[in-house]
Amino acid sequence: MKKIFIILFLFISYSGFCQIPDLERVEPMFWFTKMHNPKLQLLVHGKDIASHKVKLNYPGVQLVKVNKVESPNYLFLDLLVSPFAKAGEFTINFTEKGKKSLSYNYRLKDKENSPNRIQGVTQKDFIYLLMPDRFSNGDTSNDVVKGLKEATVNRDSMYYRHGGDIQGVINHLDYLKDLGVTTIWMTPEIENDMPQASYHGYAVTDHYKIDPRFGTNQLYKKYVEDCHAKGLKVIKDIVHNHIGSNHWFYNDLPMKNWLNQWPVYTQTSYRDQPVMDPHASEADKKKMLDGWFVPTMPDLNQRNPYVQNYLTQNHIWWIEYAGIDGLRLDTYPYNDPEFMADWELKLHAEFPRLSIFGETLVSSVASQAFFTGGNTVNRGFDTHLPGVTDAVLKDAIYEGLNGKNGWVDGINRIYATLAQDFLYKNPNNNCIFLDNHDMSRFYAMVNEDFAKYKMGITMLLTMRGIPEMYYGTEILMKNYANPDGLVRSDFMGGWATDSLDKFTEKGRTPKENEAFDYVKTLANYRQKSEALQSGKLMQYVPENDLYVYLRYIPNRPKGTVMVVINNTENNKTLDTARFAEQLKGITKGKDIFTGKIANINQLQIPKMSATVLELN
Repeated sequence: MKKIFIILFLFISYSGFCQIPDLERVEPMFWFTKMHNPKLQLLVHGKDIASHKVKLNYPGVQLVKVNKVESPNYLFLDLLVSPFAKAGEFTINFTEKGKKSLSYNYRLKDKENSPNRIQGVTQKDFIYLLMPDRFSNGDTSNDVVKGLKEATVNRDSMYYRHGGDIQGVINHLDYLKDLGVTTIWMTPEIENDMPQASYHGYAVTDHYKIDPRFGTNQLYKKYVEDCHAKGLKVIKDIVHNHIGSNHWFYNDLPMKNWLNQWPVYTQTSYRDQPVMDPHASEADKKKMLDGWFVPTMPDLNQRNPYVQNYLTQNHIWWIEYAGIDGLRLDTYPYNDPEFMADWELKLHAEFPRLSIFGETLVSSVASQAFFTGGNTVNRGFDTHLPGVTDAVLKDAIYEGLNGKNGWVDGINRIYATLAQDFLYKNPNNNCIFLDNHDMSRFYAMVNEDFAKYKMGITMLLTMRGIPEMYYGTEILMKNYANPDGLVRSDFMGGWATDSLDKFTEKGRTPKENEAFDYVKTLANYRQKSEALQSGKLMQYVPENDLYVYLRYIPNRPKGTVMVVINNTENNKTLDTARFAEQLKGITKGKDIFTGKIANINQLQIPKMSATVLELN
């Protein structure tokens, strides 16, 4: 009996502790003046808040409508913010007869109008992708945060937190600047209060909060400002498709159709084809789009207008708050197509220079192009998506480095893939890459062959599109995605207890320094080459197993960059007479690695090599 009493007491105490506060949150917690869209929808969450009447009084702000939904713990307030509304604070009052009044002090802040604040990311840039938990631990005080579900730091496991954070990235901005990086893309920094594998960031539990183990909202804003001060741009990784199963609103849904619900758990098919297949069944299409990514990642119903507003406003809020230059869109093909098209228009209306590219890990050029803007004939509407992560070109480069040369195999795969660029409105907006956090590392995939490594890096940094390199590639970090996830290993030197510091020349092996210097030389040259930054691409059908392409500015032959890839075990002689239409009498070129001047009439191309010449 005594035991039952204790259990009952604990249950009552726990239940009382978990009661939703009268007014738990208002999101967005503040907004900005002079936005392009004057409409603002506030999500208000609190115990039985729907029974309250709402009033506010502030010049230039009108309460248009109070929306009640299925849950009594939510109200959605439609506001109209006049272009003449000034920055300031006003009170939103919630009253119910016979009960205490609730209030929230809402603030409007001035929209920042600096012309260079949100710069956009183009093929002039070189993106460095990193996972903040695995890059550097700059603040050990936030390694474990009391109250969060994962309270363990274990660097011996790939599935636990390692302690890296935003301050660690800030501490190494000069390293990235020296390497030739112009843009940093971190995997999501947003709160992931999940009991396991919370480090990766793709299972958000609070859309408006930086994970406290990474830092604070204020620190993230400072990180962006510090990057801009050093001439670096920032890409934010965002997830439309799903949330984490410990998200605060998953545990108290505003309405049943806030999520894509199924009679029994249904996982996505992970097949992009039904979205574009003219012969597809509606059942296959629904399973792809509405199925959950994994059981711990509930699928948001993006056909719900409240969900649409919530996501769109959240992304606008982060961009304006922090001054972000670009967005990478996770799992793009899994999202509702019509919503994503509307979302893109709304974001570019607010931020015309913002850059956006979507993750499309698909298997053909046509499949990638299907998701990009301008393909209205096939879709019936325009997605307005500027670019995608070019996984098909990545696969072609692997084939070019590892395969046996044939009619459409080996080096010819690269040529054939780029020959299909006519399917894109602008292929230069595609983000090109060799690997990322979800796949085996590039150096492992070329069997740690350093010659192949240099050829791959050369193509990455001289090809059309926006190049992205995964952290550690510059120091030959390796490993495969399965079975142990070591592709997400720590960057050695980012922790005070590390025995070696790979951020320094002294801490790297001679081979690692050679790789670092190779990337650095090419990346920094790229920043000075107009041809590589904004020039056109002209490629030639591979002959004698040599793949040749040029980057050039029309009608300006000087400064043209010629790249020659020889993926064979034989030295070759390249007769450049067939390139006369572009060379226009130029006979010499400078090797950008050695500085030596070469006569280009008869070029000697070493076996297993990449030759990069600036023609002059």
